[in-house]
Amino acid sequence: MAHRVDHEYDYLFKIVLIGDSGVGKSNILSRYTRNEFCLESKSTIGVEFATRTLQAMGALVVVWSLANLVEGKTVKAQIWDTAGQERYRAITSAYYRGAVGALLVYDITKRQTFDNVQRWLRELRDHADSNIVIMMAGNKSDLNHLRAVSDDDGRSLAEREGLSFLETSALEATNIEKAFQTILTEIYHIISKKALAAQEAATNTALPGQGTTINVNDGPGNAKKGCCST
Repeated sequence: MAHRVDHEYDYLFKIVLIGDSGVGKSNILSRYTRNEFCLESKSTIGVEFATRTLQAMGALVVVWSLANLVEGKTVKAQIWDTAGQERYRAITSAYYRGAVGALLVYDITKRQTFDNVQRWLRELRDHADSNIVIMMAGNKSDLNHLRAVSDDDGRSLAEREGLSFLETSALEATNIEKAFQTILTEIYHIISKKALAAQEAATNTALPGQGTTINVNDGPGNAKKGCCST
C-alpha cells in the first residue's frame, strides 16, 4: 500500500508489527507514534493501529532526499500492531495483505521469542507480498543484564534471511525512530525502482522500435513490374 490517498497526505505505507506476545510491540508503536511508554501495557487483542504523519522536510528528510523527489510531500505511515497470542493469529493473518513493510520483534531476554522468529517469517511470507521490506528488531536492549540472545545471534539470523537488523529499547527510545526510518527508506527504494521501470516501459512502448526496416514497396499490391519492350 503506497499511493496517493487524499489531500491530507501524498503516500500511505502500511507496516505491520509482528512477533510473540510480550516482546514489546505495542510499546514500540506507542513510542514511535506518541513518544509514550507504559509499563502496565496489556496484550493486544486482535489488531490495533496508529498513524503518524511525517513531513518530507522533517523526520523523513533523509528518505525523500535520496532521490531528490517529492520534496514537501507528506507520507503517512500506517502501523498495525498484531496480537502475538496463538488464538488471535487466524484473525491477524488477513492484515498482512497490502503491507509494504514489517517489523519482526523478539525479546532479547527471552530465547523462545527469538527461536520463534523463523515461524513468524514463514507466516509473513505466506500472507504478504513477496517484495515486503522486513526488519528484525531485538527489543528490550535496556535489560542487557538479563540478555538471553546475543547481538551476534540476531545479526547472523538477519543476514541469513536477508533482513535488516537493530536492537531496540522502547523504554529508552533506543533505535525506535531509526528502525521505522530504515523500513520506510527501503520501501521508498523499491517504489522508486518500480516507478522508474514503469516509466521506461512506457517510453519504450511509445517510441518505434529501432533496428527494424520496413519496405513500403514490398506489400502485395506493390510488386515490382518488369520493364516493358515496345
